[in-house]
Amino acid sequence: MTARSESLPLRKKRKKGRTPGPVSPGPAEGAAAQAQLPGLRARWRVIAAKEFADHVTSVRFLVVTIVLTLAAAAAVYSTAGGLGGVASDVSGEPSVFLVLFTGQVGDIPRFTNFITFLGPLLGIAFGFDGINGERSEATLPRLLSQPIHRDDVINGKFVAGLAAIGVILLAVIGIVAAIGIIQLGILPSAEDVLRIMVWFIVTLAYIGFWLALALLCSIVLRRAATSALMALSAWLVVTAFLGLIIGMLAGVLSPVPADAGEGSPQARANLAMRVNLGRLAPNQLYEEATRVILDPRQRTVTPGLATDSQVSGAIGGLLSLDQSLLVIWPQFVALIAASAGTFALAYVSFMRQEVRA
Repeated sequence: MTARSESLPLRKKRKKGRTPGPVSPGPAEGAAAQAQLPGLRARWRVIAAKEFADHVTSVRFLVVTIVLTLAAAAAVYSTAGGLGGVASDVSGEPSVFLVLFTGQVGDIPRFTNFITFLGPLLGIAFGFDGINGERSEATLPRLLSQPIHRDDVINGKFVAGLAAIGVILLAVIGIVAAIGIIQLGILPSAEDVLRIMVWFIVTLAYIGFWLALALLCSIVLRRAATSALMALSAWLVVTAFLGLIIGMLAGVLSPVPADAGEGSPQARANLAMRVNLGRLAPNQLYEEATRVILDPRQRTVTPGLATDSQVSGAIGGLLSLDQSLLVIWPQFVALIAASAGTFALAYVSFMRQEVRA
């Protein structure tokens, strides 16, 4: 009886007691937990930082930087040498510093032509093995097994490649500016610096298209060599053979009679057809935008299509930066759209692709 009487109160106390359950974290504990784990928006930054570090420490980065720097230095040095004799006479003229980027002396192409021709190679170099390189090393399934979303991988790789390209462009622009200041002794004005910054953004949009195209090839094609060959083939067609193809199409769509003069309506219509078809390629859009941004004297992206009445009625002088931006706004938007559309194709392809260990 004593044992039962002693055990009953204990049982009652146990029944009255509540079983401890999971305790919801408070505001301070929740903030600490979120600080320990990377957020959804920060995970692609981790991948981008790692990819960027791999890019800037690779031999590829060094080789591409040296090649582009040598080409730019040769073009700018020849231009500065040609301007050196008249630097004292034009030191007070506006936008003389920008001639270093757009001027040409001798047979060496101008600096902007080198960027138009070699810029796509930057995007291809940093994107052709972005995904299939991970596949060949069997690190992609291991990477996706981490607590990250799949789109963080491709977002981080694209941002890292674009950041590495931006570092190379900033270094080349700094070298060009240093050569110009040393050779000419002319400092850039505030508007010259702003124009160079706008041109830098347009160049990133232009090269970003080729980076997105190289990433798309690396997703669709399994081998890095095949994706590099495909991206280089597209670059070669656009830069070397597209002008010939456009000329043939313009001749069919808008033919010019044999007896028509150079300034005839048929010839002008054929030229307009060539220009409009050429704008399907990003290099044509980039050349038109660069011409207006770095040369304040340019009042239109197509000076060859301006009529005599328009030229004679135009008010002389230099365009301000905001007016130049209004002129090249369609080209800039088209470059952004081309880069975004190509990256969207790469994004969708990667998200729909099966990844096996």
